[in-house]
Order: sequence, then C-alpha cells, then structure tokens
Amino acid sequence: MTPTQRIFAVAASLVTFAVIIELIRRRKLREEYAFLWVVTGAVMIVLSSWYGLIEGITRLIGAVTVTTTLFLFALLFLLLISVHFTTVLSRLTVQVRRLTQELAILQASRRDLPAPGEHDRER
Repeated sequence: MTPTQRIFAVAASLVTFAVIIELIRRRKLREEYAFLWVVTGAVMIVLSSWYGLIEGITRLIGAVTVTTTLFLFALLFLLLISVHFTTVLSRLTVQVRRLTQELAILQASRRDLPAPGEHDRER
C-alpha cells in the first residue's frame, strides 16, 4: 500500500467514524445500532492504520491479496446487517398486524356502543 493510499484510507475511516458519532449525537442513529456502527468505524480505523494486521489476517485466511480480505469482511458485515434488519422487520411486521387487529376490534366495539344520550331517548 502506498503512503497516499494509506493516508486516504485512514482519512476516510476517520471521517466515517466522525459521521457515525455525529449521527449518534443528533439521535439520528438509534442506540440499538450505535454500538455496531461504532465498532465498525473503530475496526476501519485500526485496519487502515495498521497494515501489518490486515496482511496477517490475509495470510491467516489464505487470501491472495489484502483487497480480497477487505472485500470478504465487507461482504460478511453486509450479510450480518441484512440478517439483523430482516429479523427486526419480521418482528415489526408481527407487531403491526397485532396492532391493526386490535384497532379493528376497538373500532367494531365502538360502533356497537350506543351514542351518548341515545339510551335515554329509547325510553
């Protein structure tokens, strides 16, 4: 990795980490996801600044180049995020269905109740 590439990688990682922190500070990123993104940003900083580590990981997993290792880990991260969001979406779908059913029951029972004062007029 050339010095220019290393400087760019470290700068991009620091900017990404700063954006994550700012999103958390402005409450645009929920706390349940904040830890995951902070860890991801920190890992990006460590890997971009400590090139020997990524080379060691590349040798450990038997990859040919460092970029292959980075793309592999990026793909695994995106896969895990997709699985997590799918489980969250499934849970929310069940909650929306339950709330819709409860709302329909409440509206039906409200229609069946006599209007205020209507009970007195029937006598």
